[in-house]
Amino acid sequence: ESKSFAMGMFQGRISTEQVFPYPSVLTEEQAQFLKQLVGPVSRFFQEVNDPAANDSLEQVEDRTLQGLKELGAFGLQIPPELGGLGLSNTQYARLVEIVGMHDLGVGITLGAHQSIGFKGLLLYGTPQQKEKYLPRLATGETIAAFCLTEPASGSDAASIRTTARPSPCGSYYTLDGGKIWISNGGLADLFTVFAKTPVKDEATGEVKEKITAFIVERAFGGVTHGPPEKKMGIKASNTAEVHFEGVRVPTENVLGPLGAGFKVAMNILNNGRFGMAAAMAGTMRGILGKAVEYAANRTQFGDKIHNFGTIQEKLARMAMLHYVTESMAYMISANMDQGATDFQTEAAISKIFGSEAAWMVTDECIQIMGGMGFMKEAGVERVMRDLRVFRIFEGTNDILRLFVALNGFQSAGNRLRVLQRALKTPLGNAALLSREAASRLRRTAGLGSGLTLKDVVHPDLDPSAKQLVHAVDLFGATVEGQLLKYGKKIIDEQFVLMRVADAAIDLYTMAVLLSRASRSLAQSHPTAQHEKLLCETWCDEAYKRLSTSLSTLNTDGARQTFRNLRGISRAVVENGGVVSPNPLGF
Repeated sequence: ESKSFAMGMFQGRISTEQVFPYPSVLTEEQAQFLKQLVGPVSRFFQEVNDPAANDSLEQVEDRTLQGLKELGAFGLQIPPELGGLGLSNTQYARLVEIVGMHDLGVGITLGAHQSIGFKGLLLYGTPQQKEKYLPRLATGETIAAFCLTEPASGSDAASIRTTARPSPCGSYYTLDGGKIWISNGGLADLFTVFAKTPVKDEATGEVKEKITAFIVERAFGGVTHGPPEKKMGIKASNTAEVHFEGVRVPTENVLGPLGAGFKVAMNILNNGRFGMAAAMAGTMRGILGKAVEYAANRTQFGDKIHNFGTIQEKLARMAMLHYVTESMAYMISANMDQGATDFQTEAAISKIFGSEAAWMVTDECIQIMGGMGFMKEAGVERVMRDLRVFRIFEGTNDILRLFVALNGFQSAGNRLRVLQRALKTPLGNAALLSREAASRLRRTAGLGSGLTLKDVVHPDLDPSAKQLVHAVDLFGATVEGQLLKYGKKIIDEQFVLMRVADAAIDLYTMAVLLSRASRSLAQSHPTAQHEKLLCETWCDEAYKRLSTSLSTLNTDGARQTFRNLRGISRAVVENGGVVSPNPLGF
C-alpha cells in the first residue's frame, strides 16, 4: 500500500507515516548552514534588488543578477563537489520563500533555471553529463531553460511536434521544431528539450514515435530565440520563443532513457512543485504584513480599521491561507528529503492551493488598502499581476485538479481489484477480507470505519481530528460509489472529478494543519494557541465544505446542475459569445 496520505484517503484509509508527526528533517549542521544563508539572502532582496525597477525595465537588473550569482543562488541544489551549495529540498524551500516574499519575477528567473531548467540533469543525468554541465550552471555562467510547450501542445504535453531524428551513423540526432513561452528562453545557453524520436520495440521490432529528452547547447548551432514576450506580470522574467533548426545533438546528450521523455518531463515538474508553494507562502507573508500595517494605522469613522469586524475577518482568513500553504510546502519538502517516492498528488495539491490562496490574499490586501492598494506606489498591484500566471504554468490548476482526482480514482480502483481477486481465494486472504468486511459493516451501521487519530493528534485538537476521520470515511465511500457507477468512464465526468479534487484538497490541508498544530502544542511553542485557532477554524470550515459538496454529488439536483451548465456552455459556444440580447432590445 502507498504511504501517501492523499492516495490513502481515496481508499477511505488514513496513512499517517508521511504526515504525522509534522516532520523535522534538518540536521543541526544543515540548520546552521541554512541560518547562515537566510540573513544574507534576505538583506540582498531588501537592500540590492529593486522589484519595481525590474518590473519597469522588464528584465532583472544586471547588478541583481551578478549579486545572485555571487550568493550561489543559481546552484542551490547542485552538489558542492560540482560547484553548488548542495541544499536539501527543505533548505531550498526556505530560500525560495524569501525570494517569493520580495520579487516573483526574479523568482521565476531562478526557478526556471534550477527548479525545471536543469532539474532533469540532477534527476536523470549521467555522471559525465553532470560533470560537464553542472559546474557552469551552479555559478550562473550558463543559464538553463525547460522547453516543453509548443503552439499546439500546452496541457496535452504528449502531443508535441518537435522531432529529433537519429543520424545514419548513430552519433547524433537532428533536432527541428519550436517551443513557446519559454522562461529564460532569451537568456539560456542550455536547454532541456523534449522531442519525438523513433523508438524500436525490442520485443516486437515495431518502431513508434516516442518523446525523448535532450540536453541542448545553444553553441551546437541552429538554436535561436524570439523577442521577449509582453506579459501581464512577471515582466522581469525573460519569456521567449525558442527555435531549433537542424540542430545536431550528440547521442550522449540524450537525457534519461530513449523514449522516456514524457516521464522525465512529468518527474521534473512533480519534483519542482513544492517550491511553488514555498514561494507563494513567502508572497503571502509579505502581503499580509502590508495589509496589517495599513489596517493598524488607517483611521476611519473615528477608529482604526483593524477593529472593524469586516477587516478582522479578512485578516484572519488571509492568515489561515498562509498557514495552510506554508505548512504544506515544508511537509512535502520534508517528505522528499526523507526519501518518499509517492508525493506527486500532494505536490499538485500544494501548487493548486498555494497559487489560488496567494491570489486571494493579495486581492484582499488591495481591498483593505482601498485606493492606496490600487496605486503602483504601494507595490501590491505588481504582486497581483505577477501572481496570475502561477495558476497557469507548470500544470494549469484545472489540469492538476483532474490529475489529483484521476490519480486517486486509479488508486481506489486498484484496491477494489485487489479485493475482487481476494474474493476468488477467500481462504488465502482471510485477514484482508475480514478487515474489509468489518470496516464496511461499521460504516453501514453509521459507526464509521473505525479509523482514529488519537495516537498522533494532540488531545486539544481531538474535535478537529474527529472531523477529519469522518471526512475520510465520507470521501472514501463517495469515491468508491462514483467508481462503481462510472467505471473507466469516470475520466469523462469532469464535473464530478473537479468536486472530488476540491474535497481531496480540503482533506489533505486538514491533515497537514492537525499535524503542525499538534507539534506546536506538544512542544509548547509560544504561538501554539494561535496555531490551534488557525487549525480548528480551518478544519471546521473545510469539513463543512466537503461534507456539503460530497453529500450532494449523487443527488438529482447536482446532476441537473451539471446538465444545465453543459447546456449553457454549448449555447454560448454556438452563438460565439453571450446568447441573451441586451435588455433594451437594441
